[in-house]
Amino acid sequence: MGVEIVSFGCRLNTYEAEVMKREATAAGLGQGDGVAIVFNTCAVTAEAVRQARQQIRKARRANPSARIVVTGCAAQTEPGRFAEMAEVDAVIGNEEKLKATSYAALPDFGVSTEEKVRVNDIMSVTETAGHMVDAIEGRARAIVQIQNGCDHRCTFCIIPYGRGNSRSVPMGAVVDQVKRLVASGYNEVVLSGVDMTSWGADLPGAPKLGRLIQALLVHVPDLPRLRLSSIDSVEADEALIEAIASDRRLMPHLHLSLQAGDDMILKRMKRRHLRADSIAFCEGMRARRPDIVFGADLIAGFPTETEAMFDNTLNLVEECGLTFLHVFPFSPREGTPAARMPQLAKPVIKARAARLRSVGDDAFERHLTRQIGTRTTVLVEREGLGRAEDFTLCRIETGVPGSLVEARIVGVENGMLRAAPLAF
Repeated sequence: MGVEIVSFGCRLNTYEAEVMKREATAAGLGQGDGVAIVFNTCAVTAEAVRQARQQIRKARRANPSARIVVTGCAAQTEPGRFAEMAEVDAVIGNEEKLKATSYAALPDFGVSTEEKVRVNDIMSVTETAGHMVDAIEGRARAIVQIQNGCDHRCTFCIIPYGRGNSRSVPMGAVVDQVKRLVASGYNEVVLSGVDMTSWGADLPGAPKLGRLIQALLVHVPDLPRLRLSSIDSVEADEALIEAIASDRRLMPHLHLSLQAGDDMILKRMKRRHLRADSIAFCEGMRARRPDIVFGADLIAGFPTETEAMFDNTLNLVEECGLTFLHVFPFSPREGTPAARMPQLAKPVIKARAARLRSVGDDAFERHLTRQIGTRTTVLVEREGLGRAEDFTLCRIETGVPGSLVEARIVGVENGMLRAAPLAF
């Protein structure tokens, strides 16, 4: 028995799932003969919401007597939709899910739809505390939340309404947490946030992300590997760029929030960069750190997107030298400006997403081939599998999970690298 967390979406949800399990268990949820299943939902696309609802129904069929609680971004933005589900016992908000008191105060079975909902105004939340999870269960690397929420209002994005405005974890708390994780044996720490490059704007003196990164590298000298999750390249400050360029402990992989490669579409998305800015950033970073690789979020089929506009996004993959693509077919989210714009036909959106993924697959295959003969350090994730410094998945037949293995890339196998450990 006990508490089971089912998470969807981003790395931040993965991190928060550990906090949720700890807090829900402390509150007594899932004790005795019962089991509690907490769904930590994602709202980034309509498909993500559909999948969550599908899994909730499946879980109820498999566990008729379980207590089912729904939280996360989709629960924050659409609480009524989940409360109406007969399978759901309670719905709690994104801020409430991180507190034991929320789980202790859940309603009893059989209450009305309105009584199921425990969701407060996320925009009223002004602070994000470091939740100090000292281990991420079952994972070789640790994730540290340094920021939550977003102050920007991209026309396609519902996430600010699920996460609230941007708020930062103070520098000292982040450094202390990373020190504890390293002392616990973690060889890699991933910094995560909703809009991570906005970190510090709400703190005294408004420090930039680069200052935090440099502080971590200085004050946690025993940290072997530090990795960044998604960043917005237009907000990357010089201290951050310098840290990436000069310190080998900062991993040479950046996932960029680009979204599109056409200036008119970027304007209609209300992004803060132009096509040329994306290209210049990737060229500049590659000049300063030649081994760096880039991933990117890209949306296919945004409202009003013409074939020529879409071609600009297709071509951006090569012009930026992108390796890992997260392709999103445009999905209108109710309440966002983009949902009110002239929509493209669903078959067109689907076809463009497939073309973009195909271009991304070709770029990734070229990347794999280029790695043959190079040396890297592999973080073993589980038996037989690990990640190179640039986050490429590797097959390696040695090492225990969490260990670092010096290796040479000797081939490509089933969409991943094949690494041979170096003899010393």
